[in-house]
Amino acid sequence: MNTCIRTFSLMSMITIMAASTQAQEEGQTRTLFGNGKPLATDDLGFFVAPSFVLTGMDGSSASLFHLRAGIVHRDKLGVGGYFNTSLGQVFPQSETLPGVYMDYWTVGGFIEYTAWSTSMVHLTFPVHVGYGEVQMDNEAGDAGLGESNFFQIEPAALLEVNLLKHVRFAIGAGYRYVGDMTYRNFDGADISGVTGHVGLRMGLFR
Repeated sequence: MNTCIRTFSLMSMITIMAASTQAQEEGQTRTLFGNGKPLATDDLGFFVAPSFVLTGMDGSSASLFHLRAGIVHRDKLGVGGYFNTSLGQVFPQSETLPGVYMDYWTVGGFIEYTAWSTSMVHLTFPVHVGYGEVQMDNEAGDAGLGESNFFQIEPAALLEVNLLKHVRFAIGAGYRYVGDMTYRNFDGADISGVTGHVGLRMGLFR
């Protein structure tokens, strides 16, 4: 009886996989789950992409929330805007005052090129350009230490997996270049650095 059940289960899985493969015809987006037929208006689509970023700033580890949204042409060239902000408390290594921590945020635009988007696993290359600010705070709020503003650019390379026809998982890395600025005991070079990204991209891609 158990052998029959195992055989039936195996045959069912093979049938489902074969049906899924057949459904994903030439010209359709390959997905990990379900039919990948795109759903969009003409050649334009749109997306929203929340992600979690790990990085370092002036010798301290930092976690960031990154959110971008935009339009995409034929699932290849995308443009839009983004917002990036620190999560939790960032403690610059060069800071000498006790009980203070750094807040960081940037906002701006991006352009992105996606290669082989109809493949289940593919690459995308966003470049973010924006304006940002750092400021030292304490538990009571503003620590009265002023702030510093800067220009920032961050190119990245992300590996994407099409989970569903409207949902993608992304993981990858970038590099944050912070322009000429000084604040307290650090400068732009001290808070520039490698970024690690993991998140989702959801929308109508073509």
